[in-house]
Amino acid sequence: MGNKQTTFTDEQFEAYQDCTFFTRKEILRLHGRYRELAPHLVPLDYTNDPDIKLPLTLIVTMPELKENPFRDRIVETFSEDGQGNLSFNDFVDMFSALCETSPRELKTIYAFKIYDFNGDNFICKEDLEKTLNKLTKGELTPEEVTLVCNKAIEEADLDGDNKLSFADFENMISKAPDFLSTFHIRI
Repeated sequence: MGNKQTTFTDEQFEAYQDCTFFTRKEILRLHGRYRELAPHLVPLDYTNDPDIKLPLTLIVTMPELKENPFRDRIVETFSEDGQGNLSFNDFVDMFSALCETSPRELKTIYAFKIYDFNGDNFICKEDLEKTLNKLTKGELTPEEVTLVCNKAIEEADLDGDNKLSFADFENMISKAPDFLSTFHIRI
């Protein structure tokens, strides 16, 4: 292979293909996108598993993310450190889980994590308020936000604990026909 071509071992390719929804060609394309963010840091040769992590501030500048109101939460959710610093593996995992061919179950798991702002494994009223404010870009009054959040909890909270467990959220998502078509990122 020439000096300008990305290299992975066959084992690395197989591992990426086994753990993601991507082909070799798509994995190389993802590496190219990752490398574009910091060509001085990200090597072409990945055969030695370099320990490189790109910061959230670089990742969120990607065209696929920069207009998404949840871009910071998405990147933080997929970063091993929880701070948004992504290794290439984290980067591949993020795009794999959010690609169009990713199954509903996997997308539901990550949507729940993204909307669980305080990380308590529930979506509480405060999490819903943050979600709604991001979705509406702050265009609703506080009273409208409260009304919508209360209604959402009232309709989706199956066990009456005033917050949404993963089971509550999963049930709610199963009734949203457009979830699969809207919860994805194209690379």
